[in-house]
Amino acid sequence: MNTDKIYAESLAKEYAPKDHSKIIALRKMDRMAKMPAIVFGYSFGIIASLAAGTGMCLAMGVLGGGSYILAGVVIGLLGFIGMGVNYPLYRRFLEEGKKKYAFEIMELAREISEQE
Repeated sequence: MNTDKIYAESLAKEYAPKDHSKIIALRKMDRMAKMPAIVFGYSFGIIASLAAGTGMCLAMGVLGGGSYILAGVVIGLLGFIGMGVNYPLYRRFLEEGKKKYAFEIMELAREISEQE
């Protein structure tokens, strides 16, 4: 087995011009189905964790000089609640995206599998 030949062929495939095949279209539709959920999950998670951190800083007196303890507790709790509901919301958005594109993806996958 010539590993140099295998490596050269794989490298040539990587740099070869890509045609608009059905596999590429299937990957794009899969990304379109999943991307809104991923963007929401990361964005909401980052915002919630920043809120929790800010709330903790306010409650401990690192920010505001100790005069915003109650506001810090409330903001921190909202941040922790946001982090807690982030994953269920992500799963719901992911399922909605999959339902939206399920028919097109299944049809294209069926065409690809029948072709080969």
